[in-house]
Amino acid sequence: MWFGTLLPGLARLGVPIPLGGTSNHFRARVLRDAGAWDPFNVTEDADLGIRLARAGFRVAMLDSTTFEETPAALSGWMKQRSRWLKGYMQTWLVHSRDPAGLIARTGWRGFLAFQFFIGGAVVSAIANPVLWLTALAACILPEAFGAAHDAAPFAVAGALGANTILALTILMTTPPGEPRRLGGAFGVPLYWLLISCAAYRAFVHLLLKPFHWEKTAHGASLPDA
Repeated sequence: MWFGTLLPGLARLGVPIPLGGTSNHFRARVLRDAGAWDPFNVTEDADLGIRLARAGFRVAMLDSTTFEETPAALSGWMKQRSRWLKGYMQTWLVHSRDPAGLIARTGWRGFLAFQFFIGGAVVSAIANPVLWLTALAACILPEAFGAAHDAAPFAVAGALGANTILALTILMTTPPGEPRRLGGAFGVPLYWLLISCAAYRAFVHLLLKPFHWEKTAHGASLPDA
């Protein structure tokens, strides 16, 4: 969804793109002019994408695929996602210090894209379990919300939100002729629960150890020599 659909969409709109760290190509002069990588941001590639836009540069997506190794265990995945989300929090805080300047340099579309795709990624992950629990409670215990019609909007909103995310995942990640990916799309609710756990963990780390880098272990899936 992220590299195949959302980032190319941002590139077509000409708005700031939070770079992915797997495969980037820069002109050295442009990289220096943008200040290179922030040594204190633990998702420095996403931050750099915003600073490139603020400096007046455009980022484009190459019609290519770079494969990377996924974490071999849940513990490694949790550390990786926590670091990414902590970096998104850092990026959001840093570039939100001067909203007027961000709007002046990226325009309203760029500003809104930054809020939705950087800030929104953080807020949605934190709010997700609260919203889902509210929707579930509205279905099971409508009396807790007063009259039944008072609970209906919460239940409907929760159902629509969950089904919209599921539908988008199926459409974006299941190319024609590859139904084998369809089953994975139905794991989205569990995935979002885990993302929320990572977001809460990232928030605690932001407060207690904001610059600590939890390095992802690589090489676990390589065949034995």
